[in-house]
Order: sequence, then structure tokens, then C-alpha cells
Amino acid sequence: MQDNALGAYLKDRRTRLDPAAFGLTGTRRRTPGLRREEVAQRAHISPTWYTWLEQGRGGAPSADVLDRITRALMLTEVEREHLFLLGLGRAPEVQYKPAEGVTPRLQRLLDALEVSPALIKTPLWDVIAWNRAAAAVLNDYAALPPDQRNILRMIFLDPRVRAAQFEWDKVARFVVSAFRADAARAGANVEIEPLVAELCARSPDFAAMWRDNDVRSYGEGVKNIRHPIIGAVAFEYSSFAVDGRSDLSMVVYNPATPDDAARVRTLLV
Repeated sequence: MQDNALGAYLKDRRTRLDPAAFGLTGTRRRTPGLRREEVAQRAHISPTWYTWLEQGRGGAPSADVLDRITRALMLTEVEREHLFLLGLGRAPEVQYKPAEGVTPRLQRLLDALEVSPALIKTPLWDVIAWNRAAAAVLNDYAALPPDQRNILRMIFLDPRVRAAQFEWDKVARFVVSAFRADAARAGANVEIEPLVAELCARSPDFAAMWRDNDVRSYGEGVKNIRHPIIGAVAFEYSSFAVDGRSDLSMVVYNPATPDDAARVRTLLV
């Protein structure tokens, strides 16, 4: 059944391609799309092997073959993932790609959360988008250079951010362990090395916590902060994956009580 589903998917993607886009013009075709041998040539595999895959009798292809077919059929990341699930029963290995910002639609979603601080962060925990409430309550990210909008740098190197945390040690340990898990999940273990080296050199606290090798999911919970204007305020936070953007996650901090919401609102008038 899985082989049949794989074959049907390959055939469907093949027939959707425009031969003219590949310079394959001037020949009459009985069916739309590329021919099997043309896909095989683009994927650098034998036409017979590719034909067997479409017919559901080629056996399980390797990850390398599926990657070649992905490029040959010009599949999107979502389509590539689906191809691997059909062909191997698992998602492909994560390939980390640096974030390139957020869409206007995603920014409007953040802005619609009036009294709930919300932000978008990368697997390296760089904050790349936020709303007015986040700037007023958490940090004025726009006032920081882009390379300083990193949550770990703020927690371990900014005395103001450190002073704002209730139980700083507990918060810091949670941040380190969740960061480690996020980076590994995104396949960014190499990319985080400069940041980790910097923080280990500048913060003995970070170096000690990093050596513990703890991992946690961000999930949801309660966050209490000391704000210099409105005082103590509590939030219930939740973390969400951004669909179609495995490199990004959204964190929303909802005021825990009506009184907390009222205090946040005074910062936004």
C-alpha cells in the first residue's frame, strides 16, 4: 500500500510539470508533464528503477534517491517531507536554514494580540519579530542591534533582564535546556557553536549550565517578571510551531489575571 501511494504521488508530481520549463519542446506528448525517463535523467537514476518506483515494485528507495527525485521534480519542503514519509516511513533529516524574517500576515497576527506580548524566535533564539506589548513588557527589541536580539544573550549578559526575572537561576536553566533541544531539533548544532562559545567565555553561569546537557521542551507555563514601571506581573505562556516554517516558533504571553492585563494596558496608552 505504501509503495502504491509513493508511486501515485510520484506520477502526480511528474505530470504537473511543464516540459517547456525544462527546454523540452517540439515533441508531441500523449500525457501531460514530463516522461518517466526525463525525470530519471534529471535525478541521475536509471529509467527502469524510476519506472519500478512509480509502479510500486521498486522496493524502498534510499534517502539519497529521494533527495535526487525531490530536485528532479522541484518539490517544495512540504512535498519533500511527504515524499520521505511515503517512501521511507519517516521525515527527512532536518537541514537547518537561517531565518529570513516573517511574512506580513504573521506580523499582523502578532499585532492583533493587544495586551499579550508575543514574539517569533529562531532555533538560535534570535527574536526576529514582536508586537507592541512585547516591546513594552519584555524588551525594546527595535532599540537593539539585530545580533543582540538573542534571548540567551539577554538572560545571561544583560543585568536589567536578569533583574527582571523571578528565580533567575531557574529561568536561566530552563532557557539553556530548551535552547539545546530547539537547536538539535532544527539541525543547527553547528550553527550555534559561535554563540555557545561566546556565552561560555562571557558567562560562567552559562558555561556551567551548558555542561549539564539538560534538554526540555518550551511548551507552556507561567512566567513572572518585575517590570520597572508596572511592577510584578504574571503571564501564562505558550509556544507554537509556525506551520510551514520549521525554523520559527511563536511564543505568546497572556496576562494571567485581569489585573495583570490592566497593568500591561497602561504601558500601551
